[in-house]
Amino acid sequence: MDAFHALAEPNRRRVVELLARRGQLSATEICDEFEVTPQAVSQHLRVLREASLINMEKRAQRRIYTFNPKSMNQVQAWLAGIVQLWDRRLDRLDKALKEEAA
Repeated sequence: MDAFHALAEPNRRRVVELLARRGQLSATEICDEFEVTPQAVSQHLRVLREASLINMEKRAQRRIYTFNPKSMNQVQAWLAGIVQLWDRRLDRLDKALKEEAA
């Protein structure tokens, strides 16, 4: 599963944001932040792990989750390409408008 598919769901984006802001959290601490069932949160965590957006470490009976910042490389590269495309388009438009005004 890729990052885009995993991040398409709003609750999963919230989990990623939560972990990025607060660092490591247990599954229980993550569940406390949502108004969905623990099973639903568990499914979201599984999808995020499969997409390598988050990491999980077992500590005794607890599962501790952390954000994987390297996973954003794919998203960042895609976004940079889109920004570059639009920069070129807007530069051409700017040039055309200047030529027309002259």
